[in-house]
Amino acid sequence: MKTLYLECETGISGDMIVGMLLDLGADQETLKKALSKIKDDSFKIEIKRVNKSGIDCCDFNVILDDEHENHDHDMDYLYGHEHCHDHEHCHDHEHQHDHEHCHVHEHCHDHEHQHDHEHCHDHEHCHDHEHQHDHEHQHDHEHNHIHRNLADIEKIISELEITENAKNIALKTFKIIAEAESKAHNKPIEEVHFHEVGAIDSIIDIVSASVCFDNLGITDVIVPKLCEGTGSVRCQHGILPVPVPAVMNIISKYNLPLSITERKGELLTPTGVAFVASVITSTSLPEIIKPVKIGLGAGKREYKQPSILRGFLLEDNSQNEKDFIWKLEC
Repeated sequence: MKTLYLECETGISGDMIVGMLLDLGADQETLKKALSKIKDDSFKIEIKRVNKSGIDCCDFNVILDDEHENHDHDMDYLYGHEHCHDHEHCHDHEHQHDHEHCHVHEHCHDHEHQHDHEHCHDHEHCHDHEHQHDHEHQHDHEHNHIHRNLADIEKIISELEITENAKNIALKTFKIIAEAESKAHNKPIEEVHFHEVGAIDSIIDIVSASVCFDNLGITDVIVPKLCEGTGSVRCQHGILPVPVPAVMNIISKYNLPLSITERKGELLTPTGVAFVASVITSTSLPEIIKPVKIGLGAGKREYKQPSILRGFLLEDNSQNEKDFIWKLEC
């Protein structure tokens, strides 16, 4: 029996889980062999050591090509909306320019944007053609992502050369996310098309976490609490409150312990929380624990407090228990 204790003080995400499990000793070659069977040329993986505020961590990174990049770790895209000026001169993903005009709300200068030479634009010079850049990075951030549904993802996982246990964990995790998205959008689960989660990087994260978890032979998982921030975050659906609806739906359905902190930002991702829901066996940490190995997985988003997921493999107390036979002679 192997018990894993997850310390989620600074949140949890798919890539943080994989980095932590690799740091605990999951076999990299087993993982790379499993991922090599995924028929998709839009990604590559990178495993390296990184320093987070002086702490050495394992970093698992899914690198996407330009067409599939989703800016999931782009802090300006995720949180730039919180730094707009009062007159809202910012792009929909907050790339502000020196000439300060906005390309989505029709760019009307009738708010008297005066220059030093008193040249006012109250003649309503409106750019309602939405002024796209040459690199065609649309301001609603609508890349040509493939929106897979649950059946598509189940087919991908079923064709992988991984253990049945790893497949079951991955399938269960995706079903949990599908249920949460179904409830959030009020659609049948079969009609839910994944956005962030259906993207190839999330598929890689969940499959990798499942393979590494199985490779370590973990049987029990203790998660006393999940820590989340506050504020709002931008995603495919627009600007959403933190925790986002999918995360809250998972936490509510699976009765996961949640602590809302005063930190600004999204610390919990649907991928990370769904994986916890699929493997957790207890929320109670013993009064005394004996860690035999510690793994640290690095997060990509930069907050004041570094994103690090710490996992402890605990000593199996059952190995110290002995069976006694008492013989009574009269």
